[in-house]
Amino acid sequence: MIESGVQMDYRSEILRLKEERDACIVAHFYQDGEIQDIADKVGDSFDLSRYCASTDKKTIVFCGVHFMAESAKILSPEKTVLLPAIDAGCPMADMANVEDLRKLKAKYPEAAVVCYVNTTAAIKAECDICCTSSIAEKVVRSLPNKQILFLPDRNLGQYIAKKVPEKEFIFWAGFCPTHNALTTMHVKEAREAHPDALLAVHPEAPPEVVDLADFVGSTKQIIDYCTQTNAKEFIIGTEEGILHQLHKLNPGKNFYMLRYRFICPNMKKTTMELLYESLRDMKHEIILDEETIRKASLSLERMLQVK
Repeated sequence: MIESGVQMDYRSEILRLKEERDACIVAHFYQDGEIQDIADKVGDSFDLSRYCASTDKKTIVFCGVHFMAESAKILSPEKTVLLPAIDAGCPMADMANVEDLRKLKAKYPEAAVVCYVNTTAAIKAECDICCTSSIAEKVVRSLPNKQILFLPDRNLGQYIAKKVPEKEFIFWAGFCPTHNALTTMHVKEAREAHPDALLAVHPEAPPEVVDLADFVGSTKQIIDYCTQTNAKEFIIGTEEGILHQLHKLNPGKNFYMLRYRFICPNMKKTTMELLYESLRDMKHEIILDEETIRKASLSLERMLQVK
């Protein structure tokens, strides 16, 4: 972008505006590298949820997708939460709707309703407790209920169900289009191309792919695994934005994507220009009504209390 005939130095301007606005910038691991590098905190959904709840900054600029910014607002209703790319949605989150959820709750009145953090504020307001991929098993085990109504990601739900066989699961039919596109053929081809590499996969992948992995975990857990393991080669089964941190932390290791162009298009909508404009104009602010915040905060706060 050119302003007054001069190339804009977005990084310097963003840092300047951040101080003026008493703001912090948070970014998910799936964001572009330059966004991650300018953020005050980079993490997975659970890490970012905890950080947003604890920061003393008046403004949170969330470089991620809409449900993540909503979660930040729910946990910190007194703060201004901005989403630079207002059209950055989540197809999985959009697969769950309140009307159908209420029908399922009526059908299974004894079930605890567990929603993945990849849900809208309206859905969180209808659920007993929220979870992220990193603590989903702990969340389910923390509940006294025998039945678990899990939504919206059936793949994550099925992965947790295998780990907690004593519970009865009712699954929503949702999925992440990016991760759900993985197949056993991708695994076969990747292992043939890189026979010495370990395969690390996100549990949003289909069960048949997860079953073939050497490690299954959230984005942060995958980063920790690859960093702490002595192996030198890894095949990565999650969105390629994770490579930025993997390369920074492991300069002597090689990483290969399980699938070519393994990209979440919504996560890639945030740009330095949009981040700059968001701070300059204080847009786009996340607004939620008090009742939704009150109800949804219960499920998120319960998640944060799980040890």
